[in-house]
Amino acid sequence: MVFNRYAYPLLSAIVIVMIFSHAVAFDPLDPTGNITIKWDVMSWTPDGYVAVVTMTNFQMYRHIMSPGWTFGWTWSKKEVIWGMVGAQATEQGDCSKFKGNIPHCCKKNPTVVDLLPGVPYNQQIANCCKGGVLASRGQDPSAAVSSFQVSVGLAGTSNKTVRLPKNFTLLGPGRGYTCSQAKPVPPTIFMSADGRRRTQAMMTWNVTCTYSQILASKNPTCCVSLSSFYNSTITPCPSCSCGCQNNNSCVTSGSETIRSVVGTNKPAINKAPLLQCTQHMCPIRVHWHVKLNYKEYWRVKISITNFNYQVNYTKWTLVVQHPNLNNVTEVFSFAYKPLAPYKSTNDSGMFYGLKFFNDVLMEAGEDGNIQSELILKKDIETFTFKQGWAFPRNIYFNGEECKMPLPEDYPYLPNSAHSNQIVSLTLAVFLLLTLLAFW
Repeated sequence: MVFNRYAYPLLSAIVIVMIFSHAVAFDPLDPTGNITIKWDVMSWTPDGYVAVVTMTNFQMYRHIMSPGWTFGWTWSKKEVIWGMVGAQATEQGDCSKFKGNIPHCCKKNPTVVDLLPGVPYNQQIANCCKGGVLASRGQDPSAAVSSFQVSVGLAGTSNKTVRLPKNFTLLGPGRGYTCSQAKPVPPTIFMSADGRRRTQAMMTWNVTCTYSQILASKNPTCCVSLSSFYNSTITPCPSCSCGCQNNNSCVTSGSETIRSVVGTNKPAINKAPLLQCTQHMCPIRVHWHVKLNYKEYWRVKISITNFNYQVNYTKWTLVVQHPNLNNVTEVFSFAYKPLAPYKSTNDSGMFYGLKFFNDVLMEAGEDGNIQSELILKKDIETFTFKQGWAFPRNIYFNGEECKMPLPEDYPYLPNSAHSNQIVSLTLAVFLLLTLLAFW
């Protein structure tokens, strides 16, 4: 086969795009993680159908926090939404052609949000009305499901005439997901409350949404600082870890701007976070401190600080990669769950808050800090404090990878430094004595 001079660059570009597109959707720490949206047609109406839409988060450590998910699609024909239970469309659209009974939404591409807790009972269905908050499967499986009911008109009234929606989108605060096209699957089977009767949906289709780095923030949203008992030096977050300061990007503590918004827990008008001015400019800083060394164990303190004055981080998660996590003995004031997708020896784990105690990381200020300690048993074959081994390899907060310091900046062992000083001093004394001998 003969290629012209344009074939090789074109082929290379195609290969790069294919590799990158797969990398976007694949998470080695959570290879099967996704959000699956199931659309069950429960009954037919004179001009369409009634469906229950169920959103299930199968991700181990990524969740959707307040103000919640936003779900959208494009109709294949001229469908309208007559009504909804457990959710609502954000815009009604142009319904001027309808007289008398006006649809809930006439837009070709509707956008739907969850209802807030506390709505009247007749507006609720099971697993609805959580303000769009969707917990991760690893943290709270019972809260990893969200549902709503939709009555669709001007649609087909049978399996042969219904057309599946397309161009699905799923967004959450600060991040987005890439969604597949709808795929018909066997109708869902439902069991009655007493377990004696089985029913099934008229038809069912699934949509799979995976976390997309492309749609996430262009800058990191967290950073890591380090310290240890054997060195007085604190390694700070790298400068400009999450962007650099400008005139409007941050506020100093005690300013009038902070006093006017603290406690409101509302996003800024321009949707930019209201951050405390720091050299790293991150909303979240994670500090890893090697605290104590015992004969068979060692102890670490983890602190998480919120520098965002307008966001409470609900149901936060912290994922750590470290080779000694397979020997975690005890964790204080955080919950812990190991993550071991491929390896027989686990080197990654998820930390998260205890319910009703510290599962909410409050906005910046006096209460914007949570911390825990963990005790790890030493593996005599691999354990060492040399060359920064005691520090984590990677840290993720709420599923976002945090900016780490460079290895050469880690707190070093004083023994090695002390040895170097002794060698240097001995050499200097030797040279001085040599010179005196020839004086």
